[in-house]
Amino acid sequence: MERTEHPEHPQGPQQEPHLHQPAPEAQYDQESSEPTEQGQSRDHRATAWEIIETVLLALLIFLMVRAVVINFRVDGNSMEPTLSHAEMLVINRRAYTSFDLNAVLSALPMVDRHGEDRRYIFNPPNRGDIVVFEPPGASSDPYIKRIIGLPGETVEIRNSTVYIDGQALDEDYTAGSTSWRGGGNDDSALVIPEDEYFVLGDNRDNSSDSRSFGTVPKDDIIGKSWIAYWPPDSIQIFPRPSYVTD
Repeated sequence: MERTEHPEHPQGPQQEPHLHQPAPEAQYDQESSEPTEQGQSRDHRATAWEIIETVLLALLIFLMVRAVVINFRVDGNSMEPTLSHAEMLVINRRAYTSFDLNAVLSALPMVDRHGEDRRYIFNPPNRGDIVVFEPPGASSDPYIKRIIGLPGETVEIRNSTVYIDGQALDEDYTAGSTSWRGGGNDDSALVIPEDEYFVLGDNRDNSSDSRSFGTVPKDDIIGKSWIAYWPPDSIQIFPRPSYVTD
């Protein structure tokens, strides 16, 4: 009996066991996770620094603006009809900025200047300017009045009219009649001292001004009224009266 031999089937190559390795994408994400967190941290720091820069810039601008202008609220009716109670104004604090030219020149080598030569960067206080100044006496709130007389001038009030060095002022902005107070009469005349100003309220029957507390020193002037901005129907830039000439 013959023996049947079954042909041996060749065995294929044996498969090696697979090592479970992360997919390339997963490996990329894992490797890139740390740089992403660092980038986010840098972004947060950059955003915080931008906010700080913005706040500092806003504060700097605010301080610079406040160094030049301030807000002022009119209290009372002494400046009617020009200004009313509770009206809001912008006051220019640097309108009358000045310096002593002799003092500046004396700082130079070989230059010796004596005395004072006061120069104004813009303009000195002028007749007709509406100014805010430190309160006289025991009052605590600043006053607002109109400059009428300048240093060295002679002020008289006759028949409800103000005279400066004998010349009548044509004032079309006043209410009420103008008269001396504090014992003055139509024969009174006041010579304004150097660096001081004679001020009056436009509401002449209801104003405490130079007729009662005297002239105002230049150093007491806080600033010049520039713009009225509230209420909206009272918005205006203050003009100079017609009697003022450049």
